[in-house]
Amino acid sequence: MSTTAASVHDPKYQKAIYVFEAPVRLWHWIHALSIGVLCVTGYFIANPLPSLGGEASSHFLMGYLRMIHFIAGYVFTIAFAVRIYWAFVGNKYSRELFVVPIWKGAWWKGLLHEIKYYTFLTRKSHKVMGHNPLAQMAMWFFNVLLTLFLIFTGFALYAEGLGEGSWADAWFGWVIPALDGSQNTKMLHLLSMWVMLVFVVIHIYMAIRADIMDRESSVSTIMGGWRMFKDDQP
Repeated sequence: MSTTAASVHDPKYQKAIYVFEAPVRLWHWIHALSIGVLCVTGYFIANPLPSLGGEASSHFLMGYLRMIHFIAGYVFTIAFAVRIYWAFVGNKYSRELFVVPIWKGAWWKGLLHEIKYYTFLTRKSHKVMGHNPLAQMAMWFFNVLLTLFLIFTGFALYAEGLGEGSWADAWFGWVIPALDGSQNTKMLHLLSMWVMLVFVVIHIYMAIRADIMDRESSVSTIMGGWRMFKDDQP
C-alpha cells in the first residue's frame, strides 16, 4: 500500500495488517539503544571528566568510555548494514525508510496535509499503514542521511587512533581532509549527535501522540509489528 491517504472507511482498515517485520523491529531497538550509548559516551569524550585522584595506573575511566563508544559504533554500523540488506528482501514497508517517492504528486499532497495537521491547521488525520509522508521524509533524513554521516565521520576519527594504513584509514581517511581537518570533523560529528537527540525526542513525542490523537497503534506496532486503528474496531 502506498503512503498516500486512504479513506477511513476502506475495508482494508477493518483488520490488523502486519507492517513491520521482526528484523525491522529488532533494528529499530538496537538502533535506539546504540544511539543512547553513543550519545552518553560521546558527550563525555567531548567533555572529559575531571582528573581522578591517586595513581594514574589505577584509573582507566575515559579509556573504558572510549571503548564502549567504539563498540556501540560497531553495533550501530553493522545493524544499519543489515537494515539496508533487509530493505531488499523484506516486505514493501521495509523499503519506506530508503525510498521516498518524491516523484509522486500524491506523496507531496500527503506531505502538505501532514504539515497542516501537525501545525494545527486541520483536524482531519489520514490513516496510513506504513509511515505517512512527513514521517517518511524525517526517517529518511535522520535515520539514513544523518546515520551515514555519523558513521563516516565516526570511523574517520577512529582511524586517527588506529593510525595511518589501518583499515579505517583506508576506508574513511578521506573524510577528514574533505571536512577541512580533524577539528571540524569532530565538531560536525558532535553537532550531528545533538541533532539526532532532538529528532529522538520529537520522534517519541509524535509516536505517543499518534496513539492518543490519531487512535492508531503506533507504539505497539513497532513492538509487535501489527498496525490497526482503534476507531475501526467494533
